[in-house]
Amino acid sequence: MAEIIGVIEQLWRYPVKSTGGERLDSVEVDRRGLAGDRLYAVRDGAGKFGSGKNTRRFRRMDGLLRLSSRLGHRIDGPELFDPLGRPVADPTAFLRAYLQREDVELAREDAVSHFDQLPVSVLTTATLDWVRQTVPFAVVDERRFRPNVLLRTPPGTPPFIEDDWFGRQAHGTAPDGARLAFVRSSERCVMTATAQPGLPHAPEILKAVVHAHDGRLDALAEVAAPGRLSVGDELALD
Repeated sequence: MAEIIGVIEQLWRYPVKSTGGERLDSVEVDRRGLAGDRLYAVRDGAGKFGSGKNTRRFRRMDGLLRLSSRLGHRIDGPELFDPLGRPVADPTAFLRAYLQREDVELAREDAVSHFDQLPVSVLTTATLDWVRQTVPFAVVDERRFRPNVLLRTPPGTPPFIEDDWFGRQAHGTAPDGARLAFVRSSERCVMTATAQPGLPHAPEILKAVVHAHDGRLDALAEVAAPGRLSVGDELALD
């Protein structure tokens, strides 16, 4: 029998990787993830994507998190907004001036994935509330953890309940609900502590997660079956 593990409270999509995202009421989920999520990225001349860290695929580009992006119903690319929330007319020209790099451009995903790890991140309110209680003087907000789904869990749900889902699948209880296959949790990096509009720099948040849970927080999933997710839908664990 399926177990109801929570109700979808928020849905987030990040059309341009490493920028602020947009809240949605409902979204189609395909094999790649939430439709349009991280579909675009800031790419440099070496083919690396703007991020909060340096790796084989990513290059640290400070300041991206102060920007935001929105896809809405557009089919010709995302809207990009500056740190004051004003729309940018020419995203590539703006990014070159803003980042002081002439080799960057706004690029659509092609052969190399823009995702850091897996395509869908689910975070529970139980875990988010634990962070708030553990670092009470920090400004804690779900945007620091960049989930796709913020799941409202029942009272008394322990923090890090997401760990119990690995190796299992869950589905939205609506008739066309998407099915997610949980694999592991995200390994958190400096972006958790990085300042963004309305949220000051807060390194104590990452330190608390590292100390309590080895730096891991949320549940990452692959898409087992496409469908739709909507705010207010229940999520049921098989």
